[in-house]
Amino acid sequence: MASQSSAALLKWAQAASRGFAAAAASGPGRKVAVLGAAGGIGQPLSMLMKMNAQVSQLSLYDIAGTPGVAADVSHINTKAQAKGYDKDGLAEALRGCDLVIIPAGVPRKPGMTRDDLFKINAGIVRDLVEAVGKHCPGALLNVISNPVNSTVPIAVEQLKRMGVYDKRKIMGVTTLDVVRAKTFYAEKNGVDVASVDVPVVGGHAGVTILPLFSQATPKVTMPQDVLEALTKRTQDGGTEVVQAKAGKGSATLSMAYAAALFADSCLRGLNGTPAVECTYVESTITDAPYFASKVKLSTEGVDKVFDLGTLSDYEKEGLKAMMPELLASIEKGVQFIKSG
Repeated sequence: MASQSSAALLKWAQAASRGFAAAAASGPGRKVAVLGAAGGIGQPLSMLMKMNAQVSQLSLYDIAGTPGVAADVSHINTKAQAKGYDKDGLAEALRGCDLVIIPAGVPRKPGMTRDDLFKINAGIVRDLVEAVGKHCPGALLNVISNPVNSTVPIAVEQLKRMGVYDKRKIMGVTTLDVVRAKTFYAEKNGVDVASVDVPVVGGHAGVTILPLFSQATPKVTMPQDVLEALTKRTQDGGTEVVQAKAGKGSATLSMAYAAALFADSCLRGLNGTPAVECTYVESTITDAPYFASKVKLSTEGVDKVFDLGTLSDYEKEGLKAMMPELLASIEKGVQFIKSG
C-alpha cells in the first residue's frame, strides 16, 4: 500500500536529480491544483507535486503569495509547468484539472481544538469546493484541511447541492496516520520501515484514528502495553508535532509528504494502474456514513471500498469507542451546509 507510494516518491527525487531523464510518466500528463499553495503544507506539497512525473500542469492557488511559490518551484528541472494564481484566479486555476488538493485553512496551534479549526476552515473548504463544482466537477478531490472528519462531509454536501456529486471522487487524506503508524511500528520492533504496512481506519482526529496493528506486516506480536502506547502515539501524532514546534507550526512537512504519496496513488489510478490506500470516504462498512479504510483507486477514483477484515478485541473496542465522536463530527459538517 503506502510502501509502494514511498518507493514512487523516492523515484521522483532520484529522477529529478538527474534532470528527469529516466522518469517517463505512465499515461497522459495530468493537471493538478493545490489550493492553499502558499501555506505551511501547501509549499512543500507544491514542490513534491512538481517532482511527480505524472503531472504536466501544476496550478498553485492561494489568496496571497502564490506567484512567489510558483516562481520558486518552476525552477525545478522537471516537466510539470507550474503557474501561480491569486484570489482572482481560482476559476482559471481549476479549469481542466484532473486532481485538486486542498490544504487551505489555518493550522493547529497549541491549545486549539478541532472545533476551533472548524469555525475557520469550514467556510474556506465550502467556498473552494463550490469553485471545484463549477469549474472542474469531474476532478478527484483530496481534502486535507482539518477537521477532515467534518470537512469531507462539507465538501460532499456542497457538491450535492450543486448537483455534481460523485462519491468516487471525494477523499479525505488520512495517509499521514498510515505514515506515522508505519514509522512508530518499525522503530519499536526494529524492522525495516520500507517493508512495513499498517492499515489505519476510522477518522482523522484523536480517538477516531484506529491503527490496525493486528494486520500489520511484517507480523510482530507486541505486549498489550506496547500496543496501547503505539496506538495512542499514532492518534496523538499531530499534537506531538504541534507541541514540539512550540507554537511555531504544525505537522506541515510530514503532512505534505503523506499528501504527495496519496496524490501519486490517485494519479496512478487515473492513468490505469490501480493502487490501494487508506482514505476517508463515503462508506457503508460501519455505522458511520463516512469512514477511512482501504480503498482501490482506479480510473474514476474510488473503485472499491474494502471491508475492515478481522479485528482484534482491542481494535473492536477502539472501533466502538470512536463512533460517538466520529458521528458527531460528520453531522456537524452536514449541518454546516444544510443550515447555511
